[in-house]
Amino acid sequence: MFLKDINVKNKTALITGAGKGIGKACSIALAEAGAHIIIISRTEKDLIEVQSIIKRLKRRCSYFVCDVTNLDEIKKIFSKISRLDILVNNAGTNRPEFFTKIKRKDMSEVVDLNIKASFDIAQISTKIMLKSKNRKKIGGSIINLSSQLGKVGAPLRSVYNMTKFGIEGLTKGMAIDLAKHNIRVNSICPTFVETPMVKNFFKNKDFKKSVIKNIPLGKVATESDIATAVVYLASDASSMMTGSSLVIDGGWTAK
Repeated sequence: MFLKDINVKNKTALITGAGKGIGKACSIALAEAGAHIIIISRTEKDLIEVQSIIKRLKRRCSYFVCDVTNLDEIKKIFSKISRLDILVNNAGTNRPEFFTKIKRKDMSEVVDLNIKASFDIAQISTKIMLKSKNRKKIGGSIINLSSQLGKVGAPLRSVYNMTKFGIEGLTKGMAIDLAKHNIRVNSICPTFVETPMVKNFFKNKDFKKSVIKNIPLGKVATESDIATAVVYLASDASSMMTGSSLVIDGGWTAK
C-alpha cells in the first residue's frame, strides 16, 4: 500500500487566531481528522462557537481567551498545557498603506503580531513538544501561516510583505534546528482567502477585480482549501516535508 492516511488521530493540536476565518477552519478540519484541539483567540464568543462545533465531532476542545502579543499572558496559558503535537501558528493581521504613508504605530502592531508573537508561540510550543520523551518517534508538526506575499511583493503591502518574508525565514531556520527531534516546520502561503477580513477588503470593487485578475485560476481560495493543506502538513502523510512551503495561490506567484 502506497497511499498514506491523512489523519491526526489522538494528536493534540493548538491553533492561534482560531475564532474566525482560517484559524476556525483549521481547528474544525483537524478535529475532523481526529485531533484533540486547543484554540486561542481574543474573543470568547467566537471560541465558544468553535468549541461547540468540535465537541459535536466527539473531540476534546479547550479554549483560552488571549492576546497573543502579550507574552506574560501566553506563558501563563502554556504552563497549563502538558502535551502538544501540532501547532498552527495562524494569528496575524494587515494594515494596507502606501509605503511613505505608513504610520509607525501600524507598522509596530503588524510586526508585533505577525512576527514577534509568531516567534514566541512557536518557541514556547516547541518546548512543550520536547517534554515528550518519545518525541523523536512520534514526531511533531509546526505550521506557520504565511502568504503568497511571503514570496512576492504587492502594492500597499510593504509591511505585510516584510513580516511574511520573515515567517518564511523563520520556518526554514526552525526546521533545521528541530529536525533532529523529528519536529517538522513548514508554512502555508495562501492567496486571498474568503475570510471576514478579506470580505471587508473586497467591499472595494476595484480592488477585488484587481485581485481576481492576478490569479490565473480566476478565483480566490476558500477556507477549506487552506484547512485541508494544514491537515496534510500536520499528518504523517507529509513526513518528508520540512523547511518548505505549500503555495496555495491559484497561480499568482507562477507569473
